[in-house]
Amino acid sequence: MEHPFATSLDPGTSLANQTGSWRTSKPVYVDRMPPCNNACPAGENIQNWLHYAESGDYESAWRTLTTDNPLPAIMGRVCYHPCETACNRVQIDEAVGINSVERFLGDTAIQKGWRFEPPKTETGKRVLIVGAGPSGLSAAYHLRRMGHHVEIQEAGPYSGGMMRFGIPKYRLPREILDAEIKRILDIGLELKLNTKVDRIVESMKAGRFDAAFLAVGAHIGKRAFVPAGSATKILDAVTMLRSMEGEEQPLLGRRVVVYGGGNTALDAARTAKRLGATEAIIVYRRTRDRMPAHDFEVEEALQEGILMKWLSTIKRVDEGVLTVEKMKLDEKGFPQPTGEFETLEADSLVLALGQDVDLALLDGVPGLEIKDGVVKVAPNMMTGYAGIFAGGDMVPSERTVTVAVGHGKKAARNIDAWLRGAQYGPAEKHELASIDKLNVWYFTDAPKTVQPTLEIARRQSTFDEVQGGLDETNALYEARRCLSCGNCFECDNCYGMCPDNAVIKLGPGNRFEFNYDYCKGCGICVQECPCGAIAMVPEET
Repeated sequence: MEHPFATSLDPGTSLANQTGSWRTSKPVYVDRMPPCNNACPAGENIQNWLHYAESGDYESAWRTLTTDNPLPAIMGRVCYHPCETACNRVQIDEAVGINSVERFLGDTAIQKGWRFEPPKTETGKRVLIVGAGPSGLSAAYHLRRMGHHVEIQEAGPYSGGMMRFGIPKYRLPREILDAEIKRILDIGLELKLNTKVDRIVESMKAGRFDAAFLAVGAHIGKRAFVPAGSATKILDAVTMLRSMEGEEQPLLGRRVVVYGGGNTALDAARTAKRLGATEAIIVYRRTRDRMPAHDFEVEEALQEGILMKWLSTIKRVDEGVLTVEKMKLDEKGFPQPTGEFETLEADSLVLALGQDVDLALLDGVPGLEIKDGVVKVAPNMMTGYAGIFAGGDMVPSERTVTVAVGHGKKAARNIDAWLRGAQYGPAEKHELASIDKLNVWYFTDAPKTVQPTLEIARRQSTFDEVQGGLDETNALYEARRCLSCGNCFECDNCYGMCPDNAVIKLGPGNRFEFNYDYCKGCGICVQECPCGAIAMVPEET
């Protein structure tokens, strides 16, 4: 008899498929670490919140994201997105626009008024946070959600730390900063502004605090000895940017020279241009490829007309004139003087040579180890004095908002454990889901969405935000570019491709399992899994 169509057997209906004992390896479902998650300094579960975003459930995506990072609208603007550098998709076409989707979720939460849930129980423990910057706010948020009483003491007149006083408004609008800080404070945090902590141990005793987290930002601009005339206008970049939050903007003149090569130097030069400088020149002693500033920021600065003078160092400053020596790089890449000089006309010189942290509050505290202007901490973020933890700019690390937020979360978890007489143990990391673990032929090319950018003329004359955000359509598209590296997203390929009907479908959200009575270990499921969520392992003997 001829059959009009092929018949598919349900798993377990054909006894002829039982394999016996000759199988040497078998498939197992695995969870691998997505490279984006692994690269995130804030420890976000990026792939998880992207999963919610790509289904259009933006509130669940935001709530999943803010389990780790309470500042997504800020981070979506100022983070240098190492997650995208690590993204496997970059080897197909372009990285997933993780940062832009994060910003969309943060902005949507502000527009819709989504709030954090306050803690359901109170522990009775009191924790002092010194500094209301990204690290302090992150630690305060996590500790409060754990049920601890948290008080932030901030020396300045406003909260936000270097996010407010070091990042210009064209990169981070203040209404976004204020909205995300307010949401954190609304879960029951106590914030005291204009309250400088001079002696940390005394402050802890006076406030009956059980623990403290030090998160003082690097607000002191480094100086360098440059011979200068008495009438020369020299200021540091940190002071200059900080003064932009006041009523009186700095008077820099028409020709401004910025000395340095980091992101702060670029911010200072771009700010000077917006304040009316006809010439804003960055003098840097190395070449562009050795500049510590991020390349996309260098590109934006060049677009705005910022001039770059590479391989140069400032030797003397006279009124209206700078003497600059040309440099050359030796075989190790270090700049060496050439003895060749030239002059630059300048009304002011802005020094952007790095920042230091004021550690005076630690004077007299026993057991602390301070080296190169930062505090040494143990793996649990605790200093040498029991109960005092530190993070952000105060400890040896890269100084970015994302790193600071990650420090705050890590410190909060360790402080909570210490207050309970326990030790916090992070979960063991899975094997990394590298590109060779994926079957990328399943994915079609889908170019990354380009975020809108303010026109050059307005960028040179106003502090309007330079980078625009995605709309819902673009954000949905961008989230759906995620490859779900290393984790099953129930595409049904293994279920449909198994020649032995050995894959059992467990229902939405429950993934699959193997019926090893029927699996002969052919490995087709591994070859057909697009995201690398199945591995072949030796059969137990």
